[in-house]
Amino acid sequence: MFYGTCSYRWLHKNYQQALALMFAIEAVNRDPNLLPNISLGYHLYNTYHSDERTLESSLQWLSGQGQFIPNYSYRQQGKSVAVIGGATSALSIQMNWNYLDSHHQTNLGFFLIQISYGPFDSILYDKVQFPFLYQMSPKDSSLHQGVVLLIAYFEWNWIGLVATDDMRGEEFLWKMRGEMIKNDVCVSFIEKIPVSERRHMESHENFMPRIMTSSTKVIVIHGDTDSLMILRYSQVPIFTIWKLWIATSHWDVTVRLHYDEGCPFHGTLTFSYLTNEIPGFKTFLKTVTPLKYPDDILLRGFWLSVFKCSDQPENQEQVICSPNTSLETLPLCSFDMTMSGLSYTIYNNVYAVAWALHEIFLGKSEKRSMKDEEYLAFHSWQLHSFLKNTQFNNSAGDQVFVDEKRSSDAQYVIMNYLFFPNGTEALVKVGQFIPSAPFGQDFTIREDAIVWGWWDSKVPCGVCSESCIPGFRKTPLEGEATCCFDCSPCLEGEISSQKNAECCTKCPEDEYPNKQRDRCLPKVVTFLNRKEPLGLALALMAVSFSLLTALVLGVFVKFQDTPIVKANNRTLSYTLLISLIFCFLCSLLFIGHPTPATCLLQQTVFAVVFTVAVSSILAKTLIVVLAFRIQVNFCGIWLGTSPPFPEADTHSEYGHIIIRCNEGSAFAFYSVLGYMALLALGSFTVAFLARNLPDTFNEAKFITFSMLVFCSASTSFLPTYQSSKGKAMVAVEIFSILASSAGLLGCIFIPKCYIILLKPDRNTQEQIKNK
Repeated sequence: MFYGTCSYRWLHKNYQQALALMFAIEAVNRDPNLLPNISLGYHLYNTYHSDERTLESSLQWLSGQGQFIPNYSYRQQGKSVAVIGGATSALSIQMNWNYLDSHHQTNLGFFLIQISYGPFDSILYDKVQFPFLYQMSPKDSSLHQGVVLLIAYFEWNWIGLVATDDMRGEEFLWKMRGEMIKNDVCVSFIEKIPVSERRHMESHENFMPRIMTSSTKVIVIHGDTDSLMILRYSQVPIFTIWKLWIATSHWDVTVRLHYDEGCPFHGTLTFSYLTNEIPGFKTFLKTVTPLKYPDDILLRGFWLSVFKCSDQPENQEQVICSPNTSLETLPLCSFDMTMSGLSYTIYNNVYAVAWALHEIFLGKSEKRSMKDEEYLAFHSWQLHSFLKNTQFNNSAGDQVFVDEKRSSDAQYVIMNYLFFPNGTEALVKVGQFIPSAPFGQDFTIREDAIVWGWWDSKVPCGVCSESCIPGFRKTPLEGEATCCFDCSPCLEGEISSQKNAECCTKCPEDEYPNKQRDRCLPKVVTFLNRKEPLGLALALMAVSFSLLTALVLGVFVKFQDTPIVKANNRTLSYTLLISLIFCFLCSLLFIGHPTPATCLLQQTVFAVVFTVAVSSILAKTLIVVLAFRIQVNFCGIWLGTSPPFPEADTHSEYGHIIIRCNEGSAFAFYSVLGYMALLALGSFTVAFLARNLPDTFNEAKFITFSMLVFCSASTSFLPTYQSSKGKAMVAVEIFSILASSAGLLGCIFIPKCYIILLKPDRNTQEQIKNK
């Protein structure tokens, strides 16, 4: 109830623990069924949160009311049945050693039962070192899980850990780090608070500046009110850098040494024990005054200190204590009307002793012949045997076990500490953590009810690196924690659909990434469609040219007996015109959705008819048949070994699936084209060499020019074809077919049709002879 190293001043909030003891004792003594005809009494000693004063109080109790005598126990003190004490593990251990050492030295022959009301500590569970020490506080076995659930809920991953430099702190740190790893949360730093009061100044100089200058904004702090008092000694100017604190169950964040020092813990989230309200306790606190308990000098000292008044003022500046003053008028930093976890445990401790005594006296009452003195006399070892088996339901309806093995895990309420500009403060419930509840119901939080701090109304960003948005992936930083990373965009063809993706994934073959690269879109199936403008235009051109060629053929047939038709080998002319008709029409095979049949016919029909056309120009009928057979045989081998087939090209054009014909064998395809090029080159060479020879209607010159057009179209086709993609590639091939065929038609037959139809006077034998 006091603090300090040299001068001991009141830590007012802790006086609730003494009042809880008084309330429980009075309640037991009023209960006619619990200890009838017996009243419990108590001695109240202050430990001052100091090892030195703890030893002093222990010696005072053991030695009596007079001098402090080490290794001596006043015999009348043997009537005390138990010691309830130890707000912290350190104080419990110090008290226990003092009592055990004194009992061992004096050889009094009785055991001292100690019941600790401080935080449950696994060290105190060692019955070899502490055979007669009981802990009735709930176990914090799941506390680390609740804290990490809170951290994970707000997507924080860069957390500082502060704990006391003792075994209890080490155990908490070990559990926290394991749970944080499971939830991909990184530790920014770990600081350990010295538990010795002699190191207060050292903490002021060292670890507090490191905490406040760290990059993390969220700090988990674990300890008790005693050990964490160092934080308040360590308030340096840099401490005004605001952090979000997550405090565990036994640190009262509202405790402040001075009223005017402000509060850097505004917005803190604390895990406090979730307990039912003890009936009548608040009413008791409202009515407690020094006048009600005139013999309680400790209450009087507390009253004068907390209200800053005097019952016997020595000067005019001192305020006279009002008889109507109530504890409920005090601010939260001075006194809390809600029962704390420590006070709740003290209340249960008193009742545990009372129930154990009840069982002892119940057994003795069955012996009718026993005298009153014998009835009241018992040994402390008897209390030990009864106490360890005691269990009961308290007035709040909670089941209480003295045996640590049977005590359950603590349940927690999450409180938000608020400090208002006018100096008032409050604790607001914003959530709870019930470890025994079903999954999904164990942790609840009301985010909209939380006030985060002075800096902003938004959730603080407790991360080392900003989250990578979808479309990016995390790139680890060398030498840094896994929570510290850069964000790199996904490569072409890859996506990431979630935040903080470890890697990007490729889209399926029939899908492609959107511009943000955060999802895959279905690719558009594309081919040279007859219904689209390009396909329709090419189809109309092919049909038009084929009709024009058929018209020319009709003209030649009609005027087959005219000299101009006879002079140019009618059979070869008919063969060439018919092959040109098929040349124009074969381009239709390239338009529309490719099928197995069209893929087989496209290149083979094109190759055969063009071979016929070019060879018709090159030589006589015998050469045409030979060239035709050679090309047909080669196409047959092609179709028999590696025929063309329809395929879906998912890579050539972004966002599209191109339905096209695969040539099957590239060697066969280019061999067919090469054979036609060889024939064309031969025709061009022969015609070019014969261009100046005597010839009817300059036939050699027309053939030379037609072959020049054909070779130009074919030569420009290959590079253009190779550089094109999708339906543009098909359009290039169709255009090359149409251009080559039109070149042959226009250069060889259009001049003759011009004479036949428009200049019939020149289509005579005389004109030919004159030529």
